[in-house]
Amino acid sequence: MTTASRARSWLLTAAALGLGVAAGVFVPRWLAEKQSLPDVLTQVRELSRLEGVSYHMERVVELRDEQRRLFGLVPADDAILLVASGDVVAGVDLARLGPADVRVAADGRSVTIHLPPVEVFSARLDSARTYVHTRKTDLLAQRKESLESRARQAAEETLRAAAQEAGIEERARQSVSRTVTTLVRSLGFAHVDVDFGGPGS
Repeated sequence: MTTASRARSWLLTAAALGLGVAAGVFVPRWLAEKQSLPDVLTQVRELSRLEGVSYHMERVVELRDEQRRLFGLVPADDAILLVASGDVVAGVDLARLGPADVRVAADGRSVTIHLPPVEVFSARLDSARTYVHTRKTDLLAQRKESLESRARQAAEETLRAAAQEAGIEERARQSVSRTVTTLVRSLGFAHVDVDFGGPGS
């Protein structure tokens, strides 16, 4: 095995171990002295994703079901005002990491890592802090029981959009880059170059 191959194997082994600790998962067999590159990549893919940053967001969502009664002559509304609170998480999907995305220099001291693009993983409402502030159904309107569910779905989309507008993806890139760089430097590499959206993405 060449110096570059050994360095690449140890790099991916350490990445799997570091991410396992971060996820609260520890697999003893990762500590085996001899690991092939495909085996290590399989373990990394099993962890699936590296979360970079989480934003806690709050928004007010108003949803209105406009109806018409008496042969369409009288407008009637079923409306809801939802106070939404939740978390938006962004990071990198490690399932897209491939052998071509880790390149070790011939001297074994420098490494370039092409990570998959940062993406928003989830936008989830905090059920304990999300509540209906106002629900108003006009006298002639039909109350739609699905309106609250629709408002909650709209709230998740609103939180996601607000987080993206607030720069969550850029913050996630910075966080993931720091995490990976620190981990790889602990292996003894003098120079670590991390970018996103590499050739294997």
